[in-house]
Amino acid sequence: MKIKEQVYCINGLNYMIRSAVETDAKDLSSLRVQIDGETEYLDREQGEAFIDEEGFKQLIAADTENARKLFLVASVDGNLVGFCRCEGSVLKRFSHKVEFGVCVLRDYWGYQIGKKLLESSISWADMNGIKKIGLNVLETNKKVIKIYEEFGFKVEGVLRRDKILSDGKYYNTIVMGRIIE
Repeated sequence: MKIKEQVYCINGLNYMIRSAVETDAKDLSSLRVQIDGETEYLDREQGEAFIDEEGFKQLIAADTENARKLFLVASVDGNLVGFCRCEGSVLKRFSHKVEFGVCVLRDYWGYQIGKKLLESSISWADMNGIKKIGLNVLETNKKVIKIYEEFGFKVEGVLRRDKILSDGKYYNTIVMGRIIE
């Protein structure tokens, strides 16, 4: 599915949120690897579960054609700095919900890019009759957990000792959901 482009200026930074297009595939492949190397908040270490340009082309095409999927990118001066996806299931019993994930380059934290990607995703979900958005967040990512709560997400559970990080310690994953009754 596609959305209308949105332009923002926050803390002096101009950026655009828009639907991903096929020509973004090469940049998305390298962007994902870079972001994975900048934070342990995400599931992958740098280079794990690598998706090449062709893989991203396929994802973008599938997400654009499917009314239960959304693939957005954030760009600054034409360069991609983040992205998010909402992915719904093809199974009828799960057709009311999508899973949300977002990532932004560390240099662009603090400009509300992740928040604007989330807002756009929620707006899309609400306009398309999606009743639940689910997501997972590392327990130490307190700032993002607070943002999710501000948007109506509630803690649905905790996956104990779910991830092991570079310090050798285990961390919990917080499962959150936003439900429209």
